[in-house]
Amino acid sequence: MKIISFVTQKGGTGKSSLAVSLAVAAVQNGLKAAVLDIDPQGTADEWYKRRTAEAPAVHSIAWANLSSRLYRLGQQDYDLAIVDTPGSESHAASEAMKEAHFCLLPVRPSVADIEASKPTVRYLNEHAKPFSFVLNQCPTGGRTSRTSNARMALQLLGGLCDPTLAHRSDHVDALAAGLGVTEFNPYGKAADEIRAVLHWLTARLRKLEATETAEDESRATPLRAVS
Repeated sequence: MKIISFVTQKGGTGKSSLAVSLAVAAVQNGLKAAVLDIDPQGTADEWYKRRTAEAPAVHSIAWANLSSRLYRLGQQDYDLAIVDTPGSESHAASEAMKEAHFCLLPVRPSVADIEASKPTVRYLNEHAKPFSFVLNQCPTGGRTSRTSNARMALQLLGGLCDPTLAHRSDHVDALAAGLGVTEFNPYGKAADEIRAVLHWLTARLRKLEATETAEDESRATPLRAVS
C-alpha cells in the first residue's frame, strides 16, 4: 500500500477537496483507496457523510492513531491511503509526513502560499521524504504570468507536479454534493485535471519504487574480489 499525505501550513489551498477527488479518481481507476482525515476541521469526513457511495471510505481519526490505522488498511489489501492533514504546523502534519511514501503540497500561485510552504519543505528535506508541489486554484485561461512565475519559484524549492489545477466551480460543487469532480462532471476540465494529477502521481510512485528496489538489490549484492 502506498501512503500519500497532503501537507501544507496554509489553509484555503483546497487540500481536502483535492484529497477526496484524487481518492475517487483512484477508485474509478481500479484501486482500493481510502482517505484518513486527521484534520480537526473534518472537511473530508463531512464530505463522506454527504456521500451515498461507500468507496472511497473516509476514516476520521486522531493523529496519534494514524500509524495503527495505516497498518490495518495495509492488512486489508488497500492500494492507496491518502492522508488529509490540518493546514498548520502540528504534530498531526509531522506524523503524516513521517508515515508517507510521498507528500503532496497544494499551493495557490501566490507569494504568501509559497513562502508559507518553506518550513514544510525544510522538514521534508531534513527527513529525506519525496514530495512535490501541486499548483491549485490557478487562474483559468492557460498559464498566466502569475502561474508561470509560481511554477518557476516552486521548481527552485523542490519537485513540482506537472499538471496544474485551475480555479473551477466543479471542485466546490462536488465537495458540497459528496462527490469527486470526476463523478460530478466526468467530462469537465476539472475532472481531466484530477485524472492528470493521478496519472502523474502513479507514474512517480512507480519510479520511486523502481529506484528503491534497485538500491536494495545493489546493497544485497556482495562485492567480488578483484583478482
